[in-house]
Amino acid sequence: MTTVEPKGKFIKVRCSKCKNEQITFGKTTTEVKCLVCGKELCEPTGGKSRVKARILEVLN
Repeated sequence: MTTVEPKGKFIKVRCSKCKNEQITFGKTTTEVKCLVCGKELCEPTGGKSRVKARILEVLN
């Protein structure tokens, strides 16, 4: 029996405006905004998200 690995990864990003750190999915289907200041962090593109913040870490 084989296990199915997820194709997407979670990423930890830092908002460039308020320096808040958040964890989001790398293939988002909706726009991701900062929970503190509301700045857009990730934009959906139909595949991988366009990340508009600093990527700190890719989580497994």
